[in-house]
Amino acid sequence: MNAQPEKVEQLEDDSSLAAVSEVEAGIRDFVRNDIAYLRRPGIAALGEADQDTAVTNVNSLIQRVAGASLGEIENLITELERLRDMLHSEGQRVQREIAGYAQLSHAAMKSTRIIAENMTQWKSANEQVRHG
Repeated sequence: MNAQPEKVEQLEDDSSLAAVSEVEAGIRDFVRNDIAYLRRPGIAALGEADQDTAVTNVNSLIQRVAGASLGEIENLITELERLRDMLHSEGQRVQREIAGYAQLSHAAMKSTRIIAENMTQWKSANEQVRHG
């Protein structure tokens, strides 16, 4: 039974590592392209507008990768909330069932006691008729 959750955790770890690797690869590519651009003849340094564009591009890449992870986290939270509600309602159902069984058991014990008392009385009456 424990093998299944471990597989799920391993798959989640693998997808997280893949997302991190994708972000790192994207940042590396972006930096390489910027360095190649800066090393071209006639380009001394990035202007302020170019720096803003570079930051925007990196932020866009991070948001794309993080967006998928955030979506997965939100789906997981929704699923966990649904499971919590289901467990709560099942807990209430089990409590009602236990209460019903307790009432049934009490009624059965009471009926058995009444039957046993009546049989004792009938047995006594029957013995008195025989000996009497």
